[in-house]
Amino acid sequence: MTRYRHLITDENRKWWTLGAMCFALFMIMLDNTVVNVALPSIQRDLGASISELEWTINGYTLSFAVLLATGGRLGDIFGRRRMFLFGVVIFALSSATAGFAASSTDLVISRVVQGVGAALMMPATLSIVTDAFPAHERGKAMGTWAGVSALALAVGPVLGGFLAEHVSWRAIFYLNIPVAVGAVLASLFAVRESRDRTVGREVDYPGVVVLTASLTGLILALVEGNSWGWGSTEIVALLVGAGIGMVAFVAIELRVKVPMVEFRFFSDRNFLGAVVVALIVSFSMLGVFFFLALYMQDVLAYSPLEAGVRFLPSTLMIVILAPVAGRLADRFGPRWLIAAGLAIVAASLYSFSGIAVDSSYGDLLPGFMLLGAGIALTMSPMTSAAMNAVAVEKAGIASGVLSTFRMVGGSLGVAVTGAIFQGLIRSQLDIELAGSGVTAAQRSELAHQFGGGSVEMLHGMAPAQAKQVIAASQEAFVYALGHAMTVSAAVALAGALIGAIAIRAKQRPLSGGAMEAALSPGGSDVAAQEAVAAGEPVRS
Repeated sequence: MTRYRHLITDENRKWWTLGAMCFALFMIMLDNTVVNVALPSIQRDLGASISELEWTINGYTLSFAVLLATGGRLGDIFGRRRMFLFGVVIFALSSATAGFAASSTDLVISRVVQGVGAALMMPATLSIVTDAFPAHERGKAMGTWAGVSALALAVGPVLGGFLAEHVSWRAIFYLNIPVAVGAVLASLFAVRESRDRTVGREVDYPGVVVLTASLTGLILALVEGNSWGWGSTEIVALLVGAGIGMVAFVAIELRVKVPMVEFRFFSDRNFLGAVVVALIVSFSMLGVFFFLALYMQDVLAYSPLEAGVRFLPSTLMIVILAPVAGRLADRFGPRWLIAAGLAIVAASLYSFSGIAVDSSYGDLLPGFMLLGAGIALTMSPMTSAAMNAVAVEKAGIASGVLSTFRMVGGSLGVAVTGAIFQGLIRSQLDIELAGSGVTAAQRSELAHQFGGGSVEMLHGMAPAQAKQVIAASQEAFVYALGHAMTVSAAVALAGALIGAIAIRAKQRPLSGGAMEAALSPGGSDVAAQEAVAAGEPVRS
């Protein structure tokens, strides 16, 4: 490979560096959207329950969330290129094991490890780009970075649907391997090592452990509450343990020298309002995407590719409107854009509460478009509100806090809507199948497994009874989903009120590369905060 080194010169090295980072970014962002549309295929192949499908999403988002700030810190201390390469290798290997998964447990474990790799990679990408480009070219580079992020966001559902339908859901994970190889080779030859020599070498390991344990306990209780019983010893212990863990985490963060979370940030109402909004908008987005992917394939009988294409109105609205929202926030302030955005999200979710077994895509389309528009109007102003609430030198850690809240919000969205869904589908099946000859044990198993369109227990039934069970299952599915969407709509509406009350009407505008990064539709908070942390000034 040394004979190709002449292709990398001092003049073009920065562009090779940007290319390597964009390769990796595309891989990370793609995994946020590409898996949802393949969930029914995964369920049919692995015999996964709804709970296990939830962990396929939450395993990734949780490990990503709790290790994101630590990943950035480790890069500053030990070298950003080193941590980036380490993260890429972890991500590629776990993608391979996910593709080879023989059970849902294997897949969930691989997804957790993927999140670890992503947490090491993501903070390094913009830090490396910032170090590679001079200030006058940084905005152009970050614009490219943001464009790749938006492209992955839009392509994810369609690509996932195509691979699940025409190749295999496993190909979704295998796709990461050649991308990772390209990122590693480009990084080894083009990326120079960099680190922050002004910081100490302390890492908040106790905070990471306690936060991971408490969040995992909370999510596990929400996901398994219906199966284990909400009053069972296990669920009560998990909820109590999660509460104690959160208190312990706060105590640790107030004492350690370099905390994951600086709680003094929350004394600023703009920052507090922004992180709550971040949690709520991700709660709404991941919860609805998870269940609509199942609904469109299992009830409306769309193929994976047909379902993926039908997500495009939402993702394209985000790509198109997010830059506009960023500029409007700079001019008029973020408060009313956030309030309007979350109100629109609430309207979208409420429209989904009325879906039926025989709904057409035309019935869903307005909700999809409203969802994308609402998310776009919320994301960039939310980022602006948070990053302008902290001093420039603290923007890096503030970025980690905001990103963590977003990822935790996504996990909670899937877990909470899943808990509501599973509880209601079980009770509704009891009503729908009363007098059908289906036993209580069979109804419980049906509620646990439904989502793949073909349940093993149907094979032993008479055709007429099997047909009745399928019809009842679909009716119970839309009943439970409708009520879950109503709850999500109420949460989004509460977020709109919080945004209107907590966030000030006008803030200091962003400048230069910081604004470019703030307009990123996917992961905009990380991009914007890293831009400021890299030295982009904030005008008073």
